[in-house]
Amino acid sequence: MLKSIGILLIAAAILLIEVQPLLEKKHKKELKVFLILLAIGVGLSIAQAVGKPILNPMDSITFVFKPLNDVIALLLK
Repeated sequence: MLKSIGILLIAAAILLIEVQPLLEKKHKKELKVFLILLAIGVGLSIAQAVGKPILNPMDSITFVFKPLNDVIALLLK
């Protein structure tokens, strides 16, 4: 619980530092992307802090491209 609070406090500090210049320059799209990426990062950090297993991105890539690899291998034989 303490780790989660620490992560949220750090995220709040990042928001205070980064959001104001984006708002002043009216970079709405960049602000949306920043907030989405920050939310994903905070969510994954909290999940890791409480001990939840986080999926390896390489497993997802392998899942997607393994069937394609098999098809290409059959065509090249």
